[in-house]
Amino acid sequence: MTASGPAAVAETHAAVLFFVGDRAYKLKKPVDLGFLDFRDRADREAVCHREVALNRRLAPDVYLGVADVRGPGGVICDHLVVMRRMPAQRRLSTLIRSGQDVRAELRRLARVLAAFHATARRGPEVSAEGTRDALLGRWDATFAQLRPFHGGVLDADAAAEVERRTHDFLAGREPLFAGRIAGGHVVDGHADLIADDIFCLPDGPRILDCLEFDDKLRYVDVLDDVAFLAMDVEHLGAAAEARAFLDTYAEFSGDPAPAALLHHYVAYRAFVRAKVGCVRHEQGDPAAAADVTAYTELTLSHLRAGAVRLILTGGTPGTGKTTLAGALADRLGAVLISSDPLRKELAGLPPQTRAAAAYEQGIYSPAWTEKVYATMLRRTESLLAMGESVVLDASWNRDAHRAAARLLAGTARAGLTELRCTAAPATVSARLARRTPGASDADAAIAAALAADGDAWPEACPIRTDGPEPALDAAIGAIRGGGGRLCPPARAVGLWGR
Repeated sequence: MTASGPAAVAETHAAVLFFVGDRAYKLKKPVDLGFLDFRDRADREAVCHREVALNRRLAPDVYLGVADVRGPGGVICDHLVVMRRMPAQRRLSTLIRSGQDVRAELRRLARVLAAFHATARRGPEVSAEGTRDALLGRWDATFAQLRPFHGGVLDADAAAEVERRTHDFLAGREPLFAGRIAGGHVVDGHADLIADDIFCLPDGPRILDCLEFDDKLRYVDVLDDVAFLAMDVEHLGAAAEARAFLDTYAEFSGDPAPAALLHHYVAYRAFVRAKVGCVRHEQGDPAAAADVTAYTELTLSHLRAGAVRLILTGGTPGTGKTTLAGALADRLGAVLISSDPLRKELAGLPPQTRAAAAYEQGIYSPAWTEKVYATMLRRTESLLAMGESVVLDASWNRDAHRAAARLLAGTARAGLTELRCTAAPATVSARLARRTPGASDADAAIAAALAADGDAWPEACPIRTDGPEPALDAAIGAIRGGGGRLCPPARAVGLWGR
């Protein structure tokens, strides 16, 4: 489908587009924006040809070639990318803004992008841009480019929080990025997926305008690629559709990435758009100020949601710690590790096997308990490094164990929340009396001994599991009070809510 209509002109921070009849012509601006430099005509010519070749990967029938612009004397003075003119009413952003149901269109896009990524170019040169340090370098370059805007169009406090949260996430996650490279998830992608450049036609989507001026910036994690489009769809007010798009991409691609990485890439792409907004504002577009604010807020919302967390949920038997820990893991999309089934696993016993013994006897001896906590923390260390938040369910009655967990959280740059479950003695007794055989062997006598023998835990937030306020709500409030936002509710499948 080719469109035609009145002549029109549109402008971006790096190009001017002319629409004439059924054709569109793109002229590169002779500008140096720091992250691109088009001042030299030969560079503009080369990048035009590069744009055509790269964009033919996803829209081969749209990019027709490069035309030369000649002056009155016949001397070539510039160059134009020549394209078929797409119907403006089928632009994805237009469909979203007009309130149309775009779920089917986004599902088709997810399928197209998963197939594109499956066959996209890979290799050592491409993989080099997918390391943790490469991503950190891109973030830091953006931070440096935006510092002149602090206190003006860009809120200085918000920019500082973006930088701090970014560095916290990346500092502890090098194994995550190494795993992404090893899994073949870094490709020569599109790297500029925005809804304005996608047209939803009857015979399938046309995805235009990939990043052509710097190959290294186009070598991205596939999740980074789709996160850009999800970010843009969310920015347009269709957050539910953005989540559905990412879930569908996960379905088609089988990508096992943790939700924290997805949030990080959405944040990265939002801040790139904030940077573009700053440039537009500097070039004389006052309306860009609102975009800078909106994109910065979107950046922070995802950095907060994607913060890696370690949550200690403790208390004596019968206080509801295991129930709360499971509910928190479901709510946060976190990994749950519980000491009781782990203890049985280490002893070579099925989880439901009874192994009751007197206090600190059998597999509940001090030596066994040390082994259980050491294993919990060792497994947690690996999970945090891979971007997974973790809820640890144990009694946590020894300060030495809690200190080890705090050290781990600090080393992994993970947010730490300590929760101590409590309940009235009568409630605890009733719960223990009706407890069915399971992973825990604790009875009333063991509960009393643990309560009498434990170290004080003043750092923990007490959570009443039999009070008027639901324990989960109280725990969520404690986590929010610790300085971060929550991940979206866990979903059955997909990247977004894992």
